[in-house]
This record gives sequence, structure tokens and C-alpha cells, in this order.
Amino acid sequence: MAPSKNTKKTAKTASKKVTVDCKAPVEDKVIDVASFEKFLKDKIKVNNKCPAPAGAVDITRSSDSLKVVFMNENASKRYIKYLTKKYLKKQQLKDYLRVIAAGKNGYKIVYYKHQTNDEADEEEDE
Repeated sequence: MAPSKNTKKTAKTASKKVTVDCKAPVEDKVIDVASFEKFLKDKIKVNNKCPAPAGAVDITRSSDSLKVVFMNENASKRYIKYLTKKYLKKQQLKDYLRVIAAGKNGYKIVYYKHQTNDEADEEEDE
């Protein structure tokens, strides 16, 4: 009989990562990433507890983006979009910025594309 191999299965905790890229508004100094991070820390709910219990959510900040890591796999990416929109509304930026998907695990905050009067006149002439 062949010797059996002992294989250890490591218990890997399932986590979900969501990235919010705020590059354009941060470069124009419209959004402060530190205040956005504080807003998320204060508002994220896990198991109906707000703020989230220690260790349930990890929020890391870089110069122009935030990375939110949920230790629970059941967390929703859509919930981060909801909170981002809520932050924009609170800062009175909802009319100028929008949140769009940037891949499978992230969002991007971009400006709305506005037509100027000159561009609108050119389209009407055609």
C-alpha cells in the first residue's frame, strides 16, 4: 500500500474587495479622500450594526482611491455605490459627479459630460 500524504487544508477566510477610484475629482480638489473614508467608516453597516464592528470591514486609502475589504463574502458591491452616492449628495456634488462601474470589483467617480451652448448650436445646424 502506498503511503498516504498528509495534506493540510488552510482555512482561507473569504473576503470581498471593492475599490472606489476618485482620481478626477481629487485632482481638481473637489473631493477629500480622508473625509470620504471617515464617512464610509461611520456609515457602513454589517449585520445591522453601525458603525461596523472592528475587523468586519477594512478601509484603506491611497492618494486618489479607497479600497474597502469586507471580511464577509455576502457583502454587496452595490452597497458601496449607495454609500458613495449618499456622500456625494451630502457634499452637494451629486449634480456634478456620478458613480460608474469600473470593472468587476470597483467603481469610478467621474464628472457628468455637459454640452456647452456652442456644441448644442452646431448640432442643431446640421
